[in-house]
Amino acid sequence: MTRLYLIRHGETEWNRLKKTQGCTDIDLSEAGLAQARRLVRRLAAEGINVVYSSDLKRARSTALILGEDLKVPVKTHRDLREMNFGSWEGMDFESIKKEYSEVHRLWVSSPKKAIIPGGEGLVQVQARVVEAINGITRLYRGERIALVSHGVTLKCLIFGLIGIDLGNLSKIRLDNCSVSIVELREERFVLDCLNDTCHMKG
Repeated sequence: MTRLYLIRHGETEWNRLKKTQGCTDIDLSEAGLAQARRLVRRLAAEGINVVYSSDLKRARSTALILGEDLKVPVKTHRDLREMNFGSWEGMDFESIKKEYSEVHRLWVSSPKKAIIPGGEGLVQVQARVVEAINGITRLYRGERIALVSHGVTLKCLIFGLIGIDLGNLSKIRLDNCSVSIVELREERFVLDCLNDTCHMKG
C-alpha cells in the first residue's frame, strides 16, 4: 500500500503577518525552523522512504530538515509549488478584501471562478499537482512518501485524489507543518488523516 504524508511547510514571516505568498520565495522563520524539527519527531517511526518537496525555499528548507534527520533522499518537484497568486502576492488579507473586493468575494464563495490578475486558476493548480503525484506514486509504488508543499496546493491535491469539488476549498484548514495522510488502496485514494498538528504542541 502506498502511503502519502502531505505536509505543509513551516511558518514564514509572511505567514505570521497574514500576507499572501504564492510563488514569492520566502524562507522559514525561526519559528518555522522549530516547527520543522518537531515534525521530524512526528514522522520518525513512520518508515518514510523518500521526501519530495516544492522548489520554493520554505518547503525545501522544511524537507531538508526532515530528510537529513530521517536519512532519506530529498527531491524537488516544481509542480508541488504553491498557487501563483499574481497581484495578490505580498498583500495582507485585509488589503486584498479592499482592493480586489469582487474577486475576493468569488475566491471565498466560488473559488474556481475567481480570476486573480496575473495569477493561476485553481483548476490549473489541481491538474499539475495531481499529475505530479500520479508520477511519483508510480515510481514509489508500495512505499511511504513525504510530500512537502503549500496550503492551497495541498488542498487541491487532496480534493483531486478523493473526489471533492474545489468549491469546498475554504471548508478545510491546513496549518503550518501539519500532516495529512492519503493512502492508495486497490487503485483508489483514501484520506486517512487531515491536518494533524499534535506534534506542534509542547
